[in-house]
Amino acid sequence: MTTPPPAESGVAHPGDGVPAVPDAADASAVPDTPAVPKTPAVPDAADVSAAEGRLAATVERLRGEVRAAHAAAEGRALIELAKGVIVERLGCGPTQAARQLAELADRAGLSRLELAADIINQAARDRMAEATDEFVRTAVGEPPATGASTGASVAVRLRTAESAALSAGDTQAVAESLLRHALEPLGAVAVAIWTTGPDTSLSLRGHAGFGLDEAARWHHVPPGVTTAARQALVGRRTVRYASLSAAGIPSIGRGPHPDGGRVVVPAGTGGRIHGVLEICWPGPLGPLPQAVERQIEALAELCAHTLETLPEASPDSLPVPGGDGATTLAELSDGLYDPALVLTPHLDETGALVDFRIRHANAHFQDPAGRPRGSVDGALLLEAYPATAGGSELFERIERVYATGEPFRARRVRLTALVDQVPLASLADISISRHGASVLFIWRVEDESARLASLLQHAQRLGRVGAFEEDLLTGDITWHGQLYELFGRSTTEPPVALRDLAGLAHPDDADTIRRFLQKVLEQRRVGSTAFRMLRHDGVTRHIRVTAEPAPGSDGGLQAVRGAYQDISAQHWTEVALTATRDRLAATEEAAEERNRLTLQLQHAIMPPAMPPLDAPGLDVAVRYRPAESDSLVGGDWYDAVVLPSKKVLLCVGDVAGHGVEAATGMVVLRNALRGLAVTGAGPGQLLSWLNGVAHHLTAHVTATAVCGVYDPESRTLRWARAGHLPPVLVRGEEALDLPLLRGVLLGALAETEYEETELRLEPGDTVLMYTDGLVERRDTAVHDSVAQLLTVARQPSDSLEHRLDQLLARSKSDTDDDTCVVGVQVL
Repeated sequence: MTTPPPAESGVAHPGDGVPAVPDAADASAVPDTPAVPKTPAVPDAADVSAAEGRLAATVERLRGEVRAAHAAAEGRALIELAKGVIVERLGCGPTQAARQLAELADRAGLSRLELAADIINQAARDRMAEATDEFVRTAVGEPPATGASTGASVAVRLRTAESAALSAGDTQAVAESLLRHALEPLGAVAVAIWTTGPDTSLSLRGHAGFGLDEAARWHHVPPGVTTAARQALVGRRTVRYASLSAAGIPSIGRGPHPDGGRVVVPAGTGGRIHGVLEICWPGPLGPLPQAVERQIEALAELCAHTLETLPEASPDSLPVPGGDGATTLAELSDGLYDPALVLTPHLDETGALVDFRIRHANAHFQDPAGRPRGSVDGALLLEAYPATAGGSELFERIERVYATGEPFRARRVRLTALVDQVPLASLADISISRHGASVLFIWRVEDESARLASLLQHAQRLGRVGAFEEDLLTGDITWHGQLYELFGRSTTEPPVALRDLAGLAHPDDADTIRRFLQKVLEQRRVGSTAFRMLRHDGVTRHIRVTAEPAPGSDGGLQAVRGAYQDISAQHWTEVALTATRDRLAATEEAAEERNRLTLQLQHAIMPPAMPPLDAPGLDVAVRYRPAESDSLVGGDWYDAVVLPSKKVLLCVGDVAGHGVEAATGMVVLRNALRGLAVTGAGPGQLLSWLNGVAHHLTAHVTATAVCGVYDPESRTLRWARAGHLPPVLVRGEEALDLPLLRGVLLGALAETEYEETELRLEPGDTVLMYTDGLVERRDTAVHDSVAQLLTVARQPSDSLEHRLDQLLARSKSDTDDDTCVVGVQVL
């Protein structure tokens, strides 16, 4: 990019757009001019625009110079590294190596930077070199991504990015280098490097391509917030989004690039994830070639190394003394009263995590197999406890905590240990957390007797039960703590003896208490009874007492054991249930009577069939099927009547709702339409008047309807609809639904108009009008149900009556609603 030279003072350059104005130093060069009174100069819009243009050009030029300086510095680092490789291989000095590098570059027809990257790739043979080779091989056959370059430039870009990252003093410089050298040629526009905190939070350590305000808003992501970076961290895998907005996942840069694609890669080494690399594309992202994916993975591994070596930016992160912190953590674990192990990662020769080494077992360590803690100290976890890799998934939990830093705590986890090759299982509460590069594993085995005692205590509390034991020889009475609350007594007051229960019982229950005591104390049999206890605080409780005698060694009665239970809630529940049953029975009787009267009204007005209609040249048939449930009396209605003008009024409708309100609304609309039709108005006008009746003269009634007027002389049918399904025309072997005319349902608006149209019928034509109860299904779209109706309507039929019976018999409606069908056949 070329930038114009800066304009010197007092010199006009072509294209500046304003005349040159000399400064005070050049005042002598100004020719004599008439004296003009000095007035403050007010720049016009052109002057301001030109000044801004010159400043913008200057800023762009300076930016280019800074970028060129950065590129030159990073290129020099690669060249110096390649010279070091030549010195090591040829055993020559630095000057000789520089001369050798220049000669080799001239012979190969490459720049020294490209040759240096090639030499480093051959010498390193690391993940970066593998990604470069694969990218170069793939680039020959297929374009890897938008903006991909040649093989030599790929090697230069990746090695330059690596060199800049390893020599950078902070992660911000790493992010800028990755974007400029390695990711922009792939079409990416922004990159973010996240690091994980000790509390599993995410901090933005470096970014490029995002605005400063955007980066400030995403500086810290608290634990538990599901973002794109956290999904990659928790899943420990690469996450791809073709479009971030379509995925609905929040992340940095979603505003500037709402439809942009994302690739989010965990950055980890040795089984531990140090952070996350997030790459942003400006538009939707398609599948990436494998070579590009390998390149991105190599860049993520490079980020992991830099995050591991660069100091933490978060001030609240806790430093761990002693290298991996195992020594300090071991000292802290000895202060715990629960068994604990301090684990450190064990890596294989490739640097992959394969196991954990037990660096320390604390003083309260107890081995299930009875081994002393010295026998497991220093051993590998899977060797000392191979069952951890079994069904409990304990090893996977520890591995996940070490990788992500997210602690794991659970109650009553089954732990299995091998004792003489016999699996011994126990339940324990466990806690796993990462501290620096070490993992602290704490567990507490559940004591069976304590667990059973706790379960019994909870059961007595939930059941409002309290146990007691009374020694009849010494008079000592032992009460469960629940009984003090049950009797309304303080724990400092003495318990109540069985013989004193009558003094606390309702007078009407005295005989019940007497019989109970006689059975237990005299007959020495298990007894149980219920009574009303009058507490001294005025509260009446319903109590059930159960007791059994305990004989002594001499065969005499020594003690009585038993339990009291508060059954007040049960008693009042039974009383309430009895009252509810009575009210329910009365309500059911009233509902049955109401439904019976409603059905009588409906059947009186809407019989299932109607007598023949005296209309010359026209056969009219009607079918009405009420709802199967008596509680769902609906508002479906139909009408077919010969008007004074010898025309025939045909209509079907459906009032919203069920019950008496729907039935009475149906009667109002049906009778109103009959009266309005005598005026001779068309169907559109009739529906408009009927809408006014529904809106103003009824109590919030809404309904749908189809209205038609048939002229026998011209064989034409004029019809209109109000939010209803259109009629069906059967002509020959074809059946089709009529057009969907414009018209809202009745009662919705105070005033509205309805579109009407005319249909000329031919002899043999059949027109079907129906309500939605014929086709409506809960699991099927309406147009699919109408298509099924047309299929049935196409089937040949002997008569109109038979055709309507076929429609009802083969209807697949499952909404338990009324159904009306009106059929008209031209003879």
